[in-house]
Amino acid sequence: MVGVAMGIVMGLSIVSCNSNKDASDAFGNFEADDQIVSSEIPGKLLSSNFEEGMTLAKGAEIAVVDTVPLVLQVAQLESQMATIQARKQSVKTQIAVIEQQKKNLEKDKVRIGNMFKDGASTQKQVDDVNGNMDVLSKQIASTRSQETVLSGETKGTSTQLAQLRDKISRCRILSPINGLVLERYKKTGELVGQGQSLCRMADVSSLNLRVYVSGDQLPHLKIGQKVKVLIDDTASKNRTLEGTVTWIATEAEFTPKIIQTKVERVKLVYAVKVKVSNDGSLKIGMPGEIKFID
Repeated sequence: MVGVAMGIVMGLSIVSCNSNKDASDAFGNFEADDQIVSSEIPGKLLSSNFEEGMTLAKGAEIAVVDTVPLVLQVAQLESQMATIQARKQSVKTQIAVIEQQKKNLEKDKVRIGNMFKDGASTQKQVDDVNGNMDVLSKQIASTRSQETVLSGETKGTSTQLAQLRDKISRCRILSPINGLVLERYKKTGELVGQGQSLCRMADVSSLNLRVYVSGDQLPHLKIGQKVKVLIDDTASKNRTLEGTVTWIATEAEFTPKIIQTKVERVKLVYAVKVKVSNDGSLKIGMPGEIKFID
Protein backbone atom coordinates (compact mmCIF):
# COMPACT_ATOMS: atom_id res chain seq x y z
CA MET A 1 0.00 0.00 0.00
CA VAL A 2 2.88 2.30 0.86
CA GLY A 3 4.37 1.71 -2.60
CA VAL A 4 1.07 2.49 -4.27
CA ALA A 5 0.72 5.66 -2.23
CA MET A 6 4.22 6.75 -3.14
CA GLY A 7 3.46 6.08 -6.78
CA ILE A 8 0.35 8.26 -6.63
CA VAL A 9 2.29 11.09 -4.97
CA MET A 10 5.05 10.90 -7.55
CA GLY A 11 2.50 10.84 -10.35
CA LEU A 12 0.79 13.92 -8.99
CA SER A 13 4.15 15.65 -8.68
CA ILE A 14 4.96 14.89 -12.31
CA VAL A 15 1.55 16.12 -13.46
CA SER A 16 1.99 19.26 -11.36
CA CYS A 17 5.44 19.93 -12.82
CA ASN A 18 4.19 19.40 -16.36
CA SER A 19 1.20 21.62 -15.62
CA ASN A 20 3.48 24.42 -14.39
CA LYS A 21 5.77 23.94 -17.35
CA ASP A 22 2.89 24.17 -19.81
CA ALA A 23 1.24 27.10 -18.06
CA SER A 24 1.32 30.43 -19.88
CA ASP A 25 3.31 33.32 -18.44
CA ALA A 26 0.77 36.07 -19.10
CA PHE A 27 -2.76 36.62 -20.36
CA GLY A 28 -4.53 39.44 -22.16
CA ASN A 29 -6.57 40.56 -25.14
CA PHE A 30 -5.78 41.70 -28.66
CA GLU A 31 -6.17 45.33 -29.58
CA ALA A 32 -5.36 47.54 -32.55
CA ASP A 33 -3.80 50.97 -32.89
CA ASP A 34 -6.90 52.80 -34.10
CA GLN A 35 -7.06 56.14 -35.86
CA ILE A 36 -9.87 58.68 -36.03
CA VAL A 37 -10.58 60.10 -39.50
CA SER A 38 -11.92 63.65 -39.30
CA SER A 39 -13.06 66.37 -41.67
CA GLU A 40 -10.78 69.39 -41.90
CA ILE A 41 -13.47 71.42 -43.69
CA PRO A 42 -16.97 72.13 -42.33
CA GLY A 43 -19.92 71.49 -44.60
CA LYS A 44 -22.41 68.96 -45.92
CA LEU A 45 -21.29 65.42 -46.78
CA LEU A 46 -22.04 64.92 -50.47
CA SER A 47 -20.87 61.30 -50.39
CA SER A 48 -19.50 58.76 -47.94
CA ASN A 49 -17.83 55.65 -49.30
CA PHE A 50 -17.29 53.66 -46.14
CA GLU A 51 -19.18 51.24 -43.94
CA GLU A 52 -18.33 49.48 -40.70
CA GLY A 53 -16.32 46.34 -41.44
CA MET A 54 -15.12 47.67 -44.82
CA THR A 55 -11.42 47.46 -45.63
CA LEU A 56 -10.01 50.59 -47.27
CA ALA A 57 -6.71 51.12 -49.06
CA LYS A 58 -4.50 54.04 -48.10
CA GLY A 59 -5.45 57.05 -50.22
CA ALA A 60 -8.93 55.74 -51.05
CA GLU A 61 -11.67 58.36 -51.04
CA ILE A 62 -13.71 58.09 -47.85
CA ALA A 63 -16.04 61.07 -48.22
CA VAL A 64 -16.54 64.39 -50.01
CA VAL A 65 -17.64 67.63 -48.36
CA ASP A 66 -19.67 70.17 -50.36
CA THR A 67 -17.26 72.52 -52.17
CA VAL A 68 -19.80 75.00 -53.65
CA PRO A 69 -19.23 77.79 -51.05
CA LEU A 70 -15.48 77.55 -51.54
CA VAL A 71 -15.75 77.47 -55.34
CA LEU A 72 -17.86 80.64 -55.26
CA GLN A 73 -15.21 82.35 -53.12
CA VAL A 74 -12.56 81.28 -55.63
CA ALA A 75 -14.62 82.77 -58.49
CA GLN A 76 -14.94 86.05 -56.58
CA LEU A 77 -11.20 86.25 -55.91
CA GLU A 78 -10.37 85.37 -59.52
CA SER A 79 -12.58 88.29 -60.60
CA GLN A 80 -10.73 90.57 -58.18
CA MET A 81 -7.43 89.29 -59.55
CA ALA A 82 -8.50 90.11 -63.12
CA THR A 83 -9.44 93.65 -62.03
CA ILE A 84 -6.10 94.12 -60.28
CA GLN A 85 -4.22 92.89 -63.35
CA ALA A 86 -6.15 95.33 -65.54
CA ARG A 87 -5.28 98.19 -63.17
CA LYS A 88 -1.62 97.16 -63.20
CA GLN A 89 -1.61 97.19 -66.99
CA SER A 90 -3.20 100.65 -66.97
CA VAL A 91 -0.53 101.91 -64.56
CA LYS A 92 2.24 100.49 -66.75
CA THR A 93 0.75 102.30 -69.73
CA GLN A 94 0.65 105.57 -67.76
CA ILE A 95 4.29 105.14 -66.78
CA ALA A 96 5.27 104.51 -70.41
CA VAL A 97 3.43 107.67 -71.54
CA ILE A 98 5.03 109.84 -68.87
CA GLU A 99 8.49 108.45 -69.59
CA GLN A 100 8.03 109.28 -73.29
CA GLN A 101 6.95 112.81 -72.35
CA LYS A 102 10.07 113.12 -70.24
CA LYS A 103 12.28 111.97 -73.14
CA ASN A 104 10.69 114.55 -75.41
CA LEU A 105 11.15 117.21 -72.74
CA GLU A 106 14.82 116.26 -72.39
CA LYS A 107 15.30 117.08 -76.06
CA ASP A 108 13.59 120.44 -75.53
CA LYS A 109 15.81 121.06 -72.52
CA VAL A 110 18.95 120.49 -74.61
CA ARG A 111 17.68 122.73 -77.42
CA ILE A 112 16.64 125.53 -75.05
CA GLY A 113 19.94 125.26 -73.23
CA ASN A 114 21.84 125.73 -76.48
CA MET A 115 19.60 128.65 -77.45
CA PHE A 116 20.15 130.22 -74.02
CA LYS A 117 23.91 130.09 -74.61
CA ASP A 118 23.40 131.93 -77.91
CA GLY A 119 21.04 134.43 -76.29
CA ALA A 120 18.07 133.13 -78.28
CA SER A 121 16.05 132.01 -75.21
CA THR A 122 15.27 133.46 -71.81
CA GLN A 123 16.03 132.23 -68.28
CA LYS A 124 12.30 131.70 -67.80
CA GLN A 125 12.20 129.20 -70.64
CA VAL A 126 15.12 127.32 -69.07
CA ASP A 127 13.44 127.36 -65.65
CA ASP A 128 10.12 126.21 -67.13
CA VAL A 129 11.63 123.21 -68.90
CA ASN A 130 13.54 122.20 -65.74
CA GLY A 131 10.37 122.54 -63.68
CA ASN A 132 8.42 120.41 -66.13
CA MET A 133 11.17 117.76 -65.95
CA ASP A 134 10.84 117.67 -62.16
CA VAL A 135 7.04 117.33 -62.39
CA LEU A 136 7.31 114.41 -64.81
CA SER A 137 9.89 112.68 -62.59
CA LYS A 138 7.54 112.98 -59.60
CA GLN A 139 4.60 111.69 -61.67
CA ILE A 140 6.64 108.64 -62.66
CA ALA A 141 7.60 107.98 -59.02
CA SER A 142 3.98 108.36 -57.89
CA THR A 143 2.67 106.06 -60.60
CA ARG A 144 5.33 103.45 -59.80
CA SER A 145 4.20 103.49 -56.16
CA GLN A 146 0.68 102.63 -57.39
CA GLU A 147 2.18 99.71 -59.28
CA THR A 148 3.89 98.53 -56.07
CA VAL A 149 0.59 98.69 -54.18
CA LEU A 150 -1.15 96.69 -56.89
CA SER A 151 1.64 94.11 -56.84
CA GLY A 152 1.05 93.71 -53.12
CA GLU A 153 -2.69 93.25 -53.74
CA THR A 154 -1.88 90.65 -56.38
CA LYS A 155 0.30 88.72 -53.97
CA GLY A 156 -2.34 88.83 -51.21
CA THR A 157 -5.11 87.70 -53.55
CA SER A 158 -2.91 84.89 -54.90
CA THR A 159 -2.31 83.70 -51.34
CA GLN A 160 -6.04 83.70 -50.61
CA LEU A 161 -6.69 81.75 -53.81
CA ALA A 162 -4.06 79.18 -52.87
CA GLN A 163 -5.63 78.78 -49.43
CA LEU A 164 -9.11 78.28 -50.89
CA ARG A 165 -7.87 75.77 -53.45
CA ASP A 166 -6.09 73.90 -50.68
CA LYS A 167 -9.36 73.80 -48.72
CA ILE A 168 -11.18 72.50 -51.78
CA SER A 169 -8.62 69.70 -52.12
CA ARG A 170 -9.18 68.83 -48.45
CA CYS A 171 -12.90 68.42 -49.12
CA ARG A 172 -11.94 65.01 -50.51
CA ILE A 173 -11.26 63.00 -47.36
CA LEU A 174 -8.87 60.13 -48.02
CA SER A 175 -8.05 57.05 -46.00
CA PRO A 176 -4.83 57.70 -44.05
CA ILE A 177 -3.98 53.99 -43.75
CA ASN A 178 -4.64 50.55 -45.16
CA GLY A 179 -7.20 49.54 -42.60
CA LEU A 180 -10.56 48.36 -41.41
CA VAL A 181 -13.46 50.71 -40.61
CA LEU A 182 -14.34 49.94 -36.99
CA GLU A 183 -17.01 52.58 -36.38
CA ARG A 184 -18.93 55.03 -38.53
CA TYR A 185 -20.06 58.36 -37.11
CA LYS A 186 -21.46 60.29 -40.13
CA LYS A 187 -23.62 59.52 -43.16
CA THR A 188 -24.20 61.15 -46.56
CA GLY A 189 -26.23 64.35 -46.29
CA GLU A 190 -25.25 65.11 -42.72
CA LEU A 191 -23.40 68.27 -41.71
CA VAL A 192 -19.89 68.01 -40.33
CA GLY A 193 -17.90 70.58 -38.42
CA GLN A 194 -14.21 71.31 -38.71
CA GLY A 195 -12.32 68.51 -36.99
CA GLN A 196 -15.45 66.40 -36.52
CA SER A 197 -14.93 62.63 -36.67
CA LEU A 198 -16.27 60.62 -39.59
CA CYS A 199 -15.09 57.16 -38.64
CA ARG A 200 -12.60 55.13 -36.64
CA MET A 201 -10.13 52.90 -38.49
CA ALA A 202 -7.36 50.50 -37.61
CA ASP A 203 -4.63 48.66 -39.46
CA VAL A 204 -5.38 45.02 -38.58
CA SER A 205 -2.51 43.51 -40.56
CA SER A 206 -0.92 43.16 -37.14
CA LEU A 207 -2.48 43.39 -33.69
CA ASN A 208 -1.12 44.08 -30.23
CA LEU A 209 -1.68 41.55 -27.50
CA ARG A 210 -1.81 43.55 -24.28
CA VAL A 211 -0.83 41.27 -21.40
CA TYR A 212 -0.01 41.89 -17.76
CA VAL A 213 3.00 40.48 -15.93
CA SER A 214 4.05 40.58 -12.32
CA GLY A 215 7.15 42.33 -11.05
CA ASP A 216 9.17 39.12 -10.75
CA GLN A 217 8.52 38.41 -14.45
CA LEU A 218 9.87 41.76 -15.67
CA PRO A 219 13.54 40.66 -15.69
CA HIS A 220 12.58 38.02 -18.28
CA LEU A 221 11.20 40.60 -20.75
CA LYS A 222 12.79 43.29 -22.90
CA ILE A 223 11.83 45.35 -25.93
CA GLY A 224 12.30 43.40 -29.17
CA GLN A 225 12.16 40.02 -27.45
CA LYS A 226 10.37 37.17 -29.24
CA VAL A 227 7.66 35.27 -27.33
CA LYS A 228 5.21 32.50 -28.07
CA VAL A 229 1.62 33.67 -28.47
CA LEU A 230 -1.16 31.18 -27.83
CA ILE A 231 -4.72 31.53 -29.08
CA ASP A 232 -7.64 29.12 -28.97
CA ASP A 233 -7.70 26.72 -31.91
CA THR A 234 -10.21 24.15 -30.66
CA ALA A 235 -11.88 23.52 -27.31
CA SER A 236 -8.85 21.54 -26.14
CA LYS A 237 -6.04 22.79 -28.34
CA ASN A 238 -4.14 26.05 -28.71
CA ARG A 239 -2.55 27.55 -31.79
CA THR A 240 0.96 28.97 -31.44
CA LEU A 241 2.10 32.20 -33.12
CA GLU A 242 5.21 34.33 -32.78
CA GLY A 243 5.10 37.78 -31.25
CA THR A 244 7.52 40.59 -30.49
CA VAL A 245 7.52 42.69 -27.33
CA THR A 246 7.16 46.32 -28.46
CA TRP A 247 6.30 48.13 -25.21
CA ILE A 248 6.63 47.62 -21.47
CA ALA A 249 4.94 49.91 -18.97
CA THR A 250 7.25 51.82 -16.65
CA GLU A 251 4.74 51.89 -13.80
CA ALA A 252 2.71 49.15 -12.16
CA GLU A 253 -1.08 49.15 -12.02
CA PHE A 254 -3.76 47.10 -10.32
CA THR A 255 -4.68 43.89 -12.12
CA PRO A 256 -7.66 44.47 -14.47
CA LYS A 257 -10.64 42.30 -13.49
CA ILE A 258 -10.83 40.64 -16.92
CA ILE A 259 -7.19 39.53 -16.83
CA GLN A 260 -5.97 36.27 -15.35
CA THR A 261 -2.48 36.10 -13.92
CA LYS A 262 0.06 33.35 -13.53
CA VAL A 263 0.27 33.85 -9.78
CA GLU A 264 -2.98 34.16 -7.87
CA ARG A 265 -3.49 37.15 -5.60
CA VAL A 266 -1.09 39.30 -7.63
CA LYS A 267 -2.31 42.84 -7.11
CA LEU A 268 0.17 45.01 -9.03
CA VAL A 269 1.16 44.15 -12.58
CA TYR A 270 2.91 45.77 -15.55
CA ALA A 271 1.23 46.12 -18.96
CA VAL A 272 3.15 44.72 -21.94
CA LYS A 273 2.34 44.97 -25.66
CA VAL A 274 3.26 42.09 -27.95
CA LYS A 275 2.94 42.71 -31.69
CA VAL A 276 1.61 39.74 -33.68
CA SER A 277 1.22 39.47 -37.46
CA ASN A 278 -2.41 38.84 -38.38
CA ASP A 279 -3.26 36.28 -41.05
CA GLY A 280 -6.94 37.09 -40.63
CA SER A 281 -7.58 34.80 -37.70
CA LEU A 282 -6.91 37.42 -35.02
CA LYS A 283 -9.75 39.72 -33.99
CA ILE A 284 -9.84 42.79 -31.79
CA GLY A 285 -10.80 41.80 -28.26
CA MET A 286 -9.84 38.15 -28.71
CA PRO A 287 -8.09 36.63 -25.66
CA GLY A 288 -4.50 35.47 -25.94
CA GLU A 289 -1.62 34.17 -23.84
CA ILE A 290 2.14 34.35 -24.05
CA LYS A 291 4.96 32.09 -23.04
CA PHE A 292 8.52 33.22 -22.70
CA ILE A 293 10.94 31.55 -25.07
CA ASP A 294 13.83 29.99 -23.18
